[in-house]
Formats: sequence, C-alpha cells, structure tokens
Amino acid sequence: MTTLADPVPGGRPGDLTRVAGIAADLAERGVHGVVLQYVDTAGIGRVKTVPTARLESAVRWGVGMSPVFDTFLAHDSIVTTDVLGSPDGDLRLYPDLDQLTVLAGQPGWAWAPVDRITQEGTRHPGCSRTFLRRIVRDAAERHGIAFKAALEIEWAAGLGSAPGGEFVPAVSGPAYGAARQVELSDCTADLLAALAAQDVDVEQVHPEYAAGQFEVSVGALDPVAAADRSVLVRQTVRAVSQRHGLRVSFAPAVLAEGVGNGGHLHLSCWRGGVNLHAGGEGRYGMTAGAEAFAAGVLAHLPALTAVTAPSPASYLRLQPSQWAGVFTAWGRETREAALRVVTGTAGREEQQANLEVKPVDLAANPYLALGCVIAAGLDGMTASLSLPEEITGDPARYGPEEAAALGVRRLPRSLPEAVEEFRADQVLRAALGPVLADAVTAVRLGEAAAADGLDDDRLAAAYRWTY
Repeated sequence: MTTLADPVPGGRPGDLTRVAGIAADLAERGVHGVVLQYVDTAGIGRVKTVPTARLESAVRWGVGMSPVFDTFLAHDSIVTTDVLGSPDGDLRLYPDLDQLTVLAGQPGWAWAPVDRITQEGTRHPGCSRTFLRRIVRDAAERHGIAFKAALEIEWAAGLGSAPGGEFVPAVSGPAYGAARQVELSDCTADLLAALAAQDVDVEQVHPEYAAGQFEVSVGALDPVAAADRSVLVRQTVRAVSQRHGLRVSFAPAVLAEGVGNGGHLHLSCWRGGVNLHAGGEGRYGMTAGAEAFAAGVLAHLPALTAVTAPSPASYLRLQPSQWAGVFTAWGRETREAALRVVTGTAGREEQQANLEVKPVDLAANPYLALGCVIAAGLDGMTASLSLPEEITGDPARYGPEEAAALGVRRLPRSLPEAVEEFRADQVLRAALGPVLADAVTAVRLGEAAAADGLDDDRLAAAYRWTY
C-alpha cells in the first residue's frame, strides 16, 4: 500500500489528480455512495457516507466527525480522559483512495478506510490507523524490518428471524462438518464471489467448532492493509449474510458457554525480502531476531490483552482448554499456547512461517492490536530477549510450581485485570502515546463498569449483536 504523506488543508495533490476519474468510474459502475470507515477504541466500526459526486470534496477537505468517538463505549455511552470525550472540536475523515473498494455485497456502495486529521491539517493522536502506520515505519527505520500480517475472521451465523436478541444457529451438524457447508452453501458461495470481486485473497472458508460458526482466512499483507482488509471482510460477511436472511455476530462470546469467536493474529518479520521465521539457525528455523521478537510478544501478553481482548465478553472466551491461548506459553503448532510458532509445510517454510497470537478476538480494534503486538515484539528485539522453554500439550495441566518454573502464567481473567497489566506496561503505553493509551484505559474501565453485576448469560447477550 502506498503510504500517504501528511495531508494539509486543500487535500493530497497525488490523490486529487485521479479522484475525478475514480468518481466517474464509480458512477459508471452504479455506485451511488462511499462508506468512509474507521474503528474506534472500543472496536466498533464507525462510518460517515458521502454521495459519489462528493468524493472529490472528501479527498480535498475531509468529512467532519467529532473526536468524541475516541471514548465511546461499545454501547454508545461516553467516558472521558484529560483531553478526550468532550462535545468540543471536530476532526476530518480523509479517505485512502489506495484502498477504495466497490462493495460487491452491497450494490450501489463503495468503501474506503480513513485517516483522521485535525482541522489544522495534522494527524490526530487518537487515530489508530495513524498509530499502526507509525509503528511500521519506525520498525523499518530502526530495525530494517517489514511485516506481513493477517487476522482470522470467525463469526456465528444465526437465523435472522429469531425473536428478540436470541441466537438461533443457522446451521446444524458437527463441527467442521460437511452438513454445515451444504446448509450454508449458497451464502458462502456468494461470499467467496463478493470477496473475489473485491480483490480479497481468500485462502479458505469453512465451518468452525461452535454452533453456527464459520471462519474465513485471507492472505497476508503489510499491517495497515491487513487491518483494513479485516474491516472490509467483516463488512462483506455481514452484508452477504443479511441478503440470505442471516444475522451474524463477531462477538467474542455469542453464548455464555462454549468456544467463542476468535480473531487470531498472524505476523511475520522480514528483512531484505527474507522471512526471519524461516531458514535461520535458531529453534524451528527462526533467526535470533525472530526469536527475540517472539519473546517480546510473549513477555507483554498480559498487558496486550487489554488491547487484543478488549470486551468484558472477551473473558468468557478466554478459558483454558478451548484453544484460546490463555497462558503465557509458546510452542510449535501448539494450539493451546498463546503464541503458536507456525513453521509451514516442508518446502514452503519461507512463504508460510509466522507467529500466531491466539488471545485476540474481533472486539479488538485491528490497528491497535497489530500495532501493540509489533511494539511488543520490537521491544524483544531491542532487549535481545530469549524465549523460555517450549511447552507441548495443554498448559492447564501444570501445577503451580511446575508452571512457575516454566514461566507459564495465566493471562488476565477479567478486563479490569488486563487494564492493571496495561497500566504497568510502559513499553505499550509509550508506543501508543499518552492520548491513545489513556483512551484505551478509560474505555476499558468504562466497559467493565457497564458490565459489572451481569452474570455470564446476560453478559454474552449484552454484547452478542454489538460486534
């Protein structure tokens, strides 16, 4: 993806030379409006839309939106920090034309992620997309490192005709079962067609473990584009499913018990076009730099959960022995470890080797999640951290003494616990900067307070259709 220069009032000259042609092409393709989308601190996609004829104005001058959304909660209550949460001020949403996409699942619409810019023409310190771009740029400048990333998308498909807020699975049959694939065959075929029309590289789509659950895996991109793609894919899944009479939930826990929806994050480090997770002399082909990066992610995982598992409902999903990765442990292809080292098929290690971070769900803002995970890994590289002993099997089997000896600890069991870890983590807070770090803390504590006193069933129901 082309990195945009800092915009100033009057627009980006490079964009303005082509926007008229883009708008004309959109109109010829029957596109009447453009969805301008960003993700707030609570992980909710917020939008403004403009008619296609107003796209040039949006590129030149942006579209107004209040900065108060930085401290919105998932259910639209508002908390405050020292500088955010008031009714004052305005920001401008500038669409990124490099990622502009005609929405095959929503005829008549196109979509673009936005950068949030102040009225004075500087980047807003609360813009998570800007934060991720900065982290990626710093990694290139300081370490000569680039990244490839992807986020898995899991969702629960429910009957749109179910009464009230209930969840009634749209399919029956066993986990990963052929029966489920047949029952939702028309919908998933249309989904694949829509994603292909939008140039989304789909690796697989399949029924998953939980009731009504499916997953789509997409190809890796640079981190900013990967986060954009995660948002776009969810927009498409929702739109296509609705046209088939289905209601979908990306919430971490659709029901109080059982396996929830994950958003596992895959990431690999590259230098000079070489994958540092393959062909090295370290464990499983990792270079020393790749091992240190993995060790950094592992060391910061307790604090990272405040970003990667940001909802009270996230902690219904983060349970032992459910492949959610709730212990600070790593292992090769070990799906109970929070950090799974994926080595790839023999002969394709260079293309496939990566790290999978498992305690991530789709309530997370993908830009914040990727940026913080990268910052944690870079801290490991700077400090030349070493990975602890590898684990195999389920770390839940360890007693307290054995776990302590292996450096295996339980990740936070609740959102307030995660916030305490985050508050104590100076590396993550420094990477985010004070405005974003304080917003994360305020929003997480606000969510925890809003959910206080809810039993598990009511907690799952409260967030079921929010994400």
